[in-house]
Amino acid sequence: MNHHSTRPPTRWRRPLLVLAGLATAGLALLPAETASAHVRVTPDNPTSGGFSALTFRVPNESSTAGTVKLTVKLPQDMPFLYVSTKPVPGWTATATKSKLAEPVESYGTTLTEAVSEVSWTADKGVSIGPGEYQEFSLSVGPLPDPATILLPTTQTYSDGTVVAWDQHTPASGEEPEHPAPVLVVVAATGADPHSGAPTSDGTPAPAQAGAAGTSTSTADPVARTLGLVGLVAGLGALAFAFLAWRRGSGPTAGS
Repeated sequence: MNHHSTRPPTRWRRPLLVLAGLATAGLALLPAETASAHVRVTPDNPTSGGFSALTFRVPNESSTAGTVKLTVKLPQDMPFLYVSTKPVPGWTATATKSKLAEPVESYGTTLTEAVSEVSWTADKGVSIGPGEYQEFSLSVGPLPDPATILLPTTQTYSDGTVVAWDQHTPASGEEPEHPAPVLVVVAATGADPHSGAPTSDGTPAPAQAGAAGTSTSTADPVARTLGLVGLVAGLGALAFAFLAWRRGSGPTAGS
């Protein structure tokens, strides 16, 4: 009597296990950001005493609405002496100053007020759509002594939804649902520790905004390319394994 085997022949088992492993590895290459798209900040020169371009990367996490506003709160206990915005086509930037609770000395200047928040508001018909992201940059400085500075950020959608990225990441390292962007200021090293300090006329030297844009724009395409290659390799391996199993699982003679 003939019957059909439900298991592949022994000669196919090892190749199938290898291909399954390759498929798993390929899928593992997908960028982690696809599963965790948060508002993050990338500084180009986070050294104490210098100026830095802070680039906020804002992904749209809604499948039905667009992001139409972003507001970043700046520290008031360690206020920045200078804050300037980089123009973004289709968006209007607004810097709001607030009176400080107590005067703060900042590199020879006594501050009684400072920029407390910066907002970018989309023009009519403009938004960050589903599956898209946008970058917003600030030039700030001089940076304070080495410290970890939270920059709570609010993201507003066209349907009225407001997401507050303001949660502190605990010492355990477990990321909360809506972590606040973090600026880590480090001690200056090298021959010019105060690179970007104010010029002789009192105006801030231009921050190297291109560095942040370059690092973020080149890293992500590489990650996405690797993720795509991994996905294709994984799916191809699974397809080959299935075909091999089909060929080897044909009818076998038996009694």
